[in-house]
Amino acid sequence: MNRPYLSADLRRAETVATVIELAATHDPAVMTTGQIAAAMGVSQGALFRQFPDKMAIWTAVLEWTCGELNHRFDILPSSPPLTRLEAMLAAHVDFIIEQPGVPRILFGELQRAGETPTKVIARQLMAGYRARVARELQAAREAGDIADATDVEAATVLFLAMVQGMVMQGLAVDDFTAMPVLARRLLGLFRHSLGASPCA
Repeated sequence: MNRPYLSADLRRAETVATVIELAATHDPAVMTTGQIAAAMGVSQGALFRQFPDKMAIWTAVLEWTCGELNHRFDILPSSPPLTRLEAMLAAHVDFIIEQPGVPRILFGELQRAGETPTKVIARQLMAGYRARVARELQAAREAGDIADATDVEAATVLFLAMVQGMVMQGLAVDDFTAMPVLARRLLGLFRHSLGASPCA
């Protein structure tokens, strides 16, 4: 099978993209390296020249996911805390719509028994997300944008639960396209619960 030459880095990136694309329509838990190689048009031997084993492939997928989502958050323009939270939510929703295989992979990894490199990365991603949300909510409280009595820790959990609930509903119906509208509605309720003014 003749394919154009790609550097090791490009071949690894292609593998990551293929796994995420397959995960949109296949159960990641039972996805095989044979399926991945076939989707790429290469042999399993060629696949394992870039990755020593299947766990290494999954680790690369989780590392890309973590890096890409954090990058999207990092490049958001400077803005008031609640506006930044709204932008973070929109960026996350856009990412999921573009990469519907990612939520299946993340939830699958978090359900794994025991400690694995992929589970560690997934937890790190969630911890970093939690810290970002808490930081913005703390800044919003200090700026007087939300009620002084706001429990920032609880509000952070509520925000994350809102996001995770939307993702789970999207997974249940195998369709994430309703998320942008739903996210805006839920964000309005979230702001109201914190005593903030309605979204502009």
